[in-house]
Amino acid sequence: MRTLLADIMVTDPAGLLPARQQMALSLGWHIVLACFGVAFPAMIFVMHRRGIVRADPVSLGLARRWSKVSAVLFAIGAVSGTVLSFEMGLLWPGLMGPFGDVLGFPFALEGLSFFVEAIFLGIYLYGWDRLPPRQHLLMLLPMATAGVVGTYCVISVNAWMNMPTGFRMVDGEVTDVDPWAVLLNSGALLQFAHMWVGAFMVVGFVVAAVYAAGMLRGRRDEHHRLGFTVPFVFATVAALLQPVIGHVLGIRLGQTQPSKLAAFELATTTEQPAPLRLGGLLIDGQPRWFVEIPQWGSFIARGSFDKPVRGLDTFPAADQPPVNITHVAFQSMIGIGSLLALGVVVFWVARWRGRDLSGNRWFLRCVVVAGPLAVLALECGWIATEVGRQPWTVWQVLRTTEAATDNPGLWWSFAGACLLYVGMTVGAGVVLRSMARRWRAGEEDLPSPYGPQRQDA
Repeated sequence: MRTLLADIMVTDPAGLLPARQQMALSLGWHIVLACFGVAFPAMIFVMHRRGIVRADPVSLGLARRWSKVSAVLFAIGAVSGTVLSFEMGLLWPGLMGPFGDVLGFPFALEGLSFFVEAIFLGIYLYGWDRLPPRQHLLMLLPMATAGVVGTYCVISVNAWMNMPTGFRMVDGEVTDVDPWAVLLNSGALLQFAHMWVGAFMVVGFVVAAVYAAGMLRGRRDEHHRLGFTVPFVFATVAALLQPVIGHVLGIRLGQTQPSKLAAFELATTTEQPAPLRLGGLLIDGQPRWFVEIPQWGSFIARGSFDKPVRGLDTFPAADQPPVNITHVAFQSMIGIGSLLALGVVVFWVARWRGRDLSGNRWFLRCVVVAGPLAVLALECGWIATEVGRQPWTVWQVLRTTEAATDNPGLWWSFAGACLLYVGMTVGAGVVLRSMARRWRAGEEDLPSPYGPQRQDA
């Protein structure tokens, strides 16, 4: 064991561990804000359109409030996104140096999408009481589209890291780069669909949780009921679609990343058919503390009850991912997602039978908890995806040890990043709570960060 640890310390770059920690912190923090950039404009559009069609001041008031919340989150996300863009080069020069031409095109399109989203968010915020109602509503469409396109570009890069294509390696040099092949690689669309639906799950449950908390405090007016119902409908559709998309995405792993699949399933040896193991950890090379369901591992992993799942023993030890982290993260994501899907089914079945659970305090408490659980499921999904790809940054092309910087001073950078994200988290909480208090006090026309305050005639 001492020899193994000594070898790791000798072979790993000095900056590998702090680079991993800092990137995990930045991505884990930013991904939540990215979800709001993808899903929140669609919810605002639905609420705003409802207000116009039905001449409903409550709907218009909610759309106006949500747009101001979106502006605050967008501004904070711009900071964390800028930090990430610098971190890609500073922390991973072994990736961005050789593969800069490969990744430049998707990142450039993501940057353009960011500016388009910012422009139309500003127009939408400034347009209240200034633009004709339907023209004002249409400003949300390019804003929402830009958020989706930008997210797709980032996800396409991650999908390319899982299934690299669009280039050739000649004598260690990257040549014949095809940017469109990178952007439209075979894994991008399905992985994006998984992330896109996941964003609606996160935002839907988080926003519904906010209004559920208000209803628990006795605020049962139309404002809170509508503020709960619309995002909960979005969350319902997403929660029911996500298991299907995730299952299709998981089936591909048998061909694309079988070692990740083996870690997901806690399969130490090849099994046909493979059982489903619920829970469990790998202790001394053997799975322990799990519940086994025969054959269902093959169905979930391969789409058939009799197909084999390759075991970890078929891969060199140096090519195996950290099994316990990958397995626990994957099963946590699946467990939370299944629980959320069950919750929305219970709600709508009860409503169909004439019982409205939105007035039930226990159900509202569950919705309040569902918001953080949806965020946790999102984080676990990304942990399973990224840790499960290890030890590769670019699958079977570039190892993480080759991509990381050898700068030993990165712990200071990591400490600075921690302070930055703590500060932004506290700042966001203070600003949003202040806005909520002023709204409850009757101040509707809060100043917009992208426009001047309204002046009385």
